Amino acid sequence: MNTKGFTDQLNKRINALSDGTPFVASDFSDITDAQTIRRLLKKQVDNRELERIIPGVFFRPKISKLLNEKIPVDPHQVAEAIARSKGWKITASGETALNRLGLSTQIPVIWTYMSDGPYKKYEIDGAKLKFKHTTNKNLDGLSPLSRLVIQALSTLGKDRITPDIVLFLSDRFTMEEKMNLTRETKRVTEWIREIIMQICK
Repeated sequence: MNTKGFTDQLNKRINALSDGTPFVASDFSDITDAQTIRRLLKKQVDNRELERIIPGVFFRPKISKLLNEKIPVDPHQVAEAIARSKGWKITASGETALNRLGLSTQIPVIWTYMSDGPYKKYEIDGAKLKFKHTTNKNLDGLSPLSRLVIQALSTLGKDRITPDIVLFLSDRFTMEEKMNLTRETKRVTEWIREIIMQICK
């Protein structure tokens, strides 16, 4: 297939994404080789059709119709895009985990993630991302939701978890998600396991 064919396929896939959604070259690895994809993305950046958030992460800006200005990119989506490009497993931690689960409405000053990759920091549109290395045992064998719940409960601490929080999380999850949580968290810290069992009743 010639370059135009690859360009057409790439554009079709990008156009299917919502404006403001970050993506990386590896998201299109089924179209052609990474070097060609990166070259095609760079060409679109040069033509101002796309923007580069940080090296290797791109998006098509979303414009506010009311304010007629660019809407800042979602830091969490950027973190996930970075993880895909690097092949890392990640999970939100600290205040970021609480925000992701709806246990806090406060926007994190630093969006923090546990990762099986190296320690890294990034800054995007004034937001800061931090990836902290952790052992695989904290990530392997766990779905993204299980990782997130464990991190959120760890951040709160046993003494801060109220019946209202347990009820809030119980109402938030589907029966299938509760079954997965129950199955995947058998070896976590005892008090966290007890809270999860209350959530999943």
